[in-house]
Amino acid sequence: EVQLVESGGGSVQAGGSLTLSCAASGFRFDDYGIGWFRQAPGKERELVATITRVGITIYADSVKGRFTISRDNAKNTVYLQMNSLKPEDTAVYYCKAWDLRNNYWGQGTQVTVSS
Repeated sequence: EVQLVESGGGSVQAGGSLTLSCAASGFRFDDYGIGWFRQAPGKERELVATITRVGITIYADSVKGRFTISRDNAKNTVYLQMNSLKPEDTAVYYCKAWDLRNNYWGQGTQVTVSS
């Protein structure tokens, strides 16, 4: 069974930090690109950051310089280090894994940033 389980969300004040984790199982993690997406109330889901099989990263302009995505293939886990958080970062954060044929999503974890 394929599973992506996010953790690490919570409530933090503006300027604070959080680290999200996404633990994967049920598929060959090394063969998949992994990404973090987020969805705020009333808004569409948007890309936050992605990391390819070989570690190439892409970030949304809104998080560049503040967020860092990384993966540990030995642990089948991807991380999102979030620094200098802003109220507009408040959203449900989702982990996604994909290859040429499959797309898998986690259930999401809530991040709330207060001003």
